[in-house]
Amino acid sequence: MEGNGHFSRLAEELSVEERTGLLEKLSSQSNLPAGMTLYEDPGEEKAVNLESRYGALPWYYKLWFFILSFFNSRSPLKLFADHLMSRIYRNMETRAPGFYNFQKDMLLPKFQEELVKLRDGSRFFYSALDASLNRDKGGLMLFLGSLEMPGIHKLIQADTNPGTLASRYRDLNEIELRQKAFKALEEALAGISGEQRDRMYHSARSLYCLKQLSSFLFDRLINSFIFDASLQGNICPAASVRDQLLTLNNILVSLKEPPPMTLLASLFVFVLTEQDNGAGFDIQIEMRKLLSRAETSLQAVKEFNGEVPLTSLLRCMSRSTDISPGDIGGGEDWYVVYRERWKTRIEEQFLSFIKTRRQRDLQNAFRYFFKGTHLKMLENMVSDSNPSGISIKGNFSLAFLQTFYSVVFMEEINKHIRPILLDGEFIRRDNRSEFTEYYNTLIKLEDVIGHFDMEISPAGDYGKRYALAKNDMSSLPVKRRKIQIVVEEAARDAERIIDQAREAMEGMINILGGVLKKSADEKYDTLINISALTGRGTAFADGITQSVDLFKKALRLLDDIDAMETGR
Repeated sequence: MEGNGHFSRLAEELSVEERTGLLEKLSSQSNLPAGMTLYEDPGEEKAVNLESRYGALPWYYKLWFFILSFFNSRSPLKLFADHLMSRIYRNMETRAPGFYNFQKDMLLPKFQEELVKLRDGSRFFYSALDASLNRDKGGLMLFLGSLEMPGIHKLIQADTNPGTLASRYRDLNEIELRQKAFKALEEALAGISGEQRDRMYHSARSLYCLKQLSSFLFDRLINSFIFDASLQGNICPAASVRDQLLTLNNILVSLKEPPPMTLLASLFVFVLTEQDNGAGFDIQIEMRKLLSRAETSLQAVKEFNGEVPLTSLLRCMSRSTDISPGDIGGGEDWYVVYRERWKTRIEEQFLSFIKTRRQRDLQNAFRYFFKGTHLKMLENMVSDSNPSGISIKGNFSLAFLQTFYSVVFMEEINKHIRPILLDGEFIRRDNRSEFTEYYNTLIKLEDVIGHFDMEISPAGDYGKRYALAKNDMSSLPVKRRKIQIVVEEAARDAERIIDQAREAMEGMINILGGVLKKSADEKYDTLINISALTGRGTAFADGITQSVDLFKKALRLLDDIDAMETGR
């Protein structure tokens, strides 16, 4: 990833031991008390079945409500419900006064203040989850699994490694090796214990609850309050936000405990991976900063739950005793996400393995085709000698064409086809035009590639824009997009050069094939003065035949390079 510095390797390349070490150090620095709970059950969460509760009353209470019903024209059951509701409101006002006006059914300024604190406290997890769950849920589950199930993680790593499998099963082809890897994955996953499944589900559920809380539409709720001059504060009609508060209550009740330290460590790694980490970066310090922010956020949740009796408040707002919070779902899909991400990672590893193998085979083919001459990489493209260069699709193809020009075209081909350019008399004028066009494309190839290399250099247009994008101070996603735009534009230019060279080679094959046929019955025909050009023996015809063969080999190698770069 561009702009991530040395820390970009964390999410994929840290060993299990390094990850466990980070977790242990983070745990030792945590200020979260053991057994801490974010939500304490006040003992009145269960819904009250009005009829059952009334039926269980002593006879004299029933008689009392029956007598009262004569004077109020309301049923004894309704009077009993009013009695319960009044008691709930009195208890709430005694425990936490100033949140709600029962008579006016109005939420008061103090409640809005608590909502603002909760919103501000939960913002940290919104950004943390955006850097992990929202961008790569599978990657997060994989990292979490390496902490919760280190043995399973190491087993899958070892038994699905393409290089190890290729060494162990030398007679198997690439498809069969893939099948072996996926079978090993399924066997390893079958070894996950019930305890490990429970821990993973607990973390995944905690993750889902954090997401629901941090993405809750606090601003919509807070902005529903309007200023009241008599109270010198903001108030809100309770009925207008009842449904939103029911949702918030369910989320808070579901998030009873702080997220496990394994989950926090995984989130922090993804947050740091998204940052642009320069010189002086200290992972321990950065992880501790994130832990401190997480602790502050969780403390805000705990304080809100301790200050605001939300369930009692909702019962008063609804004028109903049967309101009770319910656990929200979420987290059940952790295994599917975890398994599919492993499959994707194995597939990526095999693509990389195959690409490396094809690269090696291509290097051997290059050495043979270029008679021992090494491939001439573009100076400003990324390479072993220039790791800070620009990485563009077409890098190898342009390097091949640059080497082809000097080693094959100028040394081997040009001496045979240049006489045609100078002295060849084509029967069809169109053949002459095409030949000249293709010849000019090939003879200028080195200059065209050189100009492109200059454009991607620090002094060129693409190079300057690339440097500006890399040094951009905006957010990392915006920065990456700017880099991507420059790289994609340069890649399109590279593709045009490659396509033009291909077209010229294919055209030369057709035209030179027509010359060798010595006939005029097809689109590409022989030369009028072919006899004069071949008058000195077979050298001319042999040279043209050799040139056609070299063009064909060059095109096949370009196809192989393209297959290697695209992973086909």
